Amino acid sequence: MIDLHAHTTASDGSDTPAELIRNAAAAGVHTLAITDHDTTGGWGEAINTVAELEVPFTLIRGTEFSCIHYSDGVWISLHLLGYLFDPEAEALKAERARMRESRLGRGEAIVDALVAAGYPISWQQVVDIAGGGAVGRPHIGQALMQAGVVDSVTDAFAHLLSSSSPYYVPKREMPVQLAIELIRQAGGVPVIAHPWARKRGRILDEAALRSLVAPGLLGIEVDHPDHASADRARLAELSAELGLVSTGSSDYHGTRKSVRLGEETTSARSLQRLLSLATGIDPVRSDPAAEAG
Repeated sequence: MIDLHAHTTASDGSDTPAELIRNAAAAGVHTLAITDHDTTGGWGEAINTVAELEVPFTLIRGTEFSCIHYSDGVWISLHLLGYLFDPEAEALKAERARMRESRLGRGEAIVDALVAAGYPISWQQVVDIAGGGAVGRPHIGQALMQAGVVDSVTDAFAHLLSSSSPYYVPKREMPVQLAIELIRQAGGVPVIAHPWARKRGRILDEAALRSLVAPGLLGIEVDHPDHASADRARLAELSAELGLVSTGSSDYHGTRKSVRLGEETTSARSLQRLLSLATGIDPVRSDPAAEAG
């Protein structure tokens, strides 16, 4: 199984990078992408864990970038997966640092607003829950759950942390065209993540998706737990028409979402196309045969 979208405690997943790799191998996934939000913070631990595996395994290093698309007076928040880019490419490195700082400031602003309204949580509590990872709304949701304010993180997102909540603070997201260009400059492969996950809010229409090919978009995440069957079929057609790579991924977050590793997968053919387009860094592979020797 090939699963190209998974998160760790470096952002908003519940598995450490080491746990993610071990859990993926145990689940029968032999190729996995680590794609935490706006950070490469989990890469090192994941690489070390792959080296310890006793089964064949391939790690694809990536990041899920928070982006925005603007057209005809409408702003649409979206996510862009960047695979196998050089993490030392200066322009992209600087943008990741800016986005991490923005994410931290946004989280603190949301907590400040909730505290001012009387909710019994604290910024330090949220930072502790994040455990050194990039603070996000799921961590705030956990704090609210620990305080007995909500029954679950899902409940928190439906009310206090939704985009319509008075406590919501928008992210300072990167224009998606710029993100695509920076990933390409760093030798990476940009793939639009869950573009028609309609329950998340506004989505890119077909014209908007087509417009991203010129800046350098190389793939579309077609098979995703939040995509309806009809949308998957149309996205697959559109991807083929535009000559893009079609991927499938679980978007695994551990216990923070009811999605299992390998629930959605990418074909071996699509993976090979993706690898052939990357010039930034190489996949990391375990070598149990060498260990045995």
